[in-house]
Amino acid sequence: MSGFRTLDDVDVKGKRVLLRVDLNVPMDNGRVSDTTRLQRIAKTIIELSEAGGKVIILAHFGRPKGPDPKDSLKPVATALGYVVKHHVEFAPDCVGPIAEQAVAGLKNGEILCLENTRFHPGEEKNDPAFVAQLAKLGDIWVNDAFSCAHRAHASTEGLGRVLPGYAGRTMEAELDALGKALEQPVHPVIAIVGGSKVSTKIDLLENLVGKVDALVIGGGMANTFLHAQGVDVGKSLCEKDLATTALRILVKANSTNCAIILPVDAVVAEKFEANAPSHAYGLDAIPANGMILDVGPQSIKRIDAAIDDAATLVWNGPLGAFEMSPFDRGTVQAAKYAAARTKAGKLVSVAGGGDTVAALNHAGVGRDFTYVSTAGGAFLEWMEGKPLPGVEVLRVR
Repeated sequence: MSGFRTLDDVDVKGKRVLLRVDLNVPMDNGRVSDTTRLQRIAKTIIELSEAGGKVIILAHFGRPKGPDPKDSLKPVATALGYVVKHHVEFAPDCVGPIAEQAVAGLKNGEILCLENTRFHPGEEKNDPAFVAQLAKLGDIWVNDAFSCAHRAHASTEGLGRVLPGYAGRTMEAELDALGKALEQPVHPVIAIVGGSKVSTKIDLLENLVGKVDALVIGGGMANTFLHAQGVDVGKSLCEKDLATTALRILVKANSTNCAIILPVDAVVAEKFEANAPSHAYGLDAIPANGMILDVGPQSIKRIDAAIDDAATLVWNGPLGAFEMSPFDRGTVQAAKYAAARTKAGKLVSVAGGGDTVAALNHAGVGRDFTYVSTAGGAFLEWMEGKPLPGVEVLRVR
């Protein structure tokens, strides 16, 4: 973290701290139904409060086109108070007289949540005038929302250009984990990339083959690579128009000495539904009316062997249709194997992406990896090698 400014670099006592967090939490009948994200940011909020800062929380919720009661942060602020065990004040606007009055009334250590920043069009436009309105409310800016760092919005990037900016503890942990995974990893490094389509992960694959020692390709996207190599994949999901792209990635991997690990067998069914009759086939025997829905047992052994050889693992995407039994077997077995290596101290394992988090939790090992990112789009863009505006603005220059 030497390249970024963190809370270790600032004394917040008496300062108005504009803290950008991610409060996009699931709701059920007006109540927060999962507090995972709130628990993750609690450490930063409590630290700032106990250090005597005036904590002013900025966040968005949903995708409103203007002020909308169903996208208000008020119920989230209430739930946050229970998580941090501290009263959280709420102001029904994030700029202007209402917000300014609420901030002016804060004492050291108190916490205030401002209303949804996206109620104002200037947020997503990163409008300098709106940035200035927000900046009036604070002395420093702390970004603790890695999941929003790929957006150059007013509260996620603009404020870092006009106020002293620092990474919060959640952001710091994320950057530290991601740095260990790809930027300063211990080699050999293996990446597991799954999911349904190559088209959504071309940039990701092209970046990874230049950085990792081995790349496991699974899920529906593996079918496109197999098709490009002349394998008949039957009725499986396959982007045949991307065969040239798949071959280009294979050529690049060869030039960078990145071993590509594709399935050598597959679990095939005639119907895409849970518990459909299925059978494992070698790649030379995929039935014409069959669909590949998971990697086969020999492929799982190859993946486990690759994990054995690795010191660092980066994982994005399931190996099969993990939502449906028995097509979750490949993902579950590989996840459990990686988790066991991690717990034994033999592997640094970092995973992220919506389906990935769900798959690891389904396997019961979500807490056993070194780090699991819930950042979604930001995690994917980081894996693609793209600079994230909300991170770049925190770099020490």
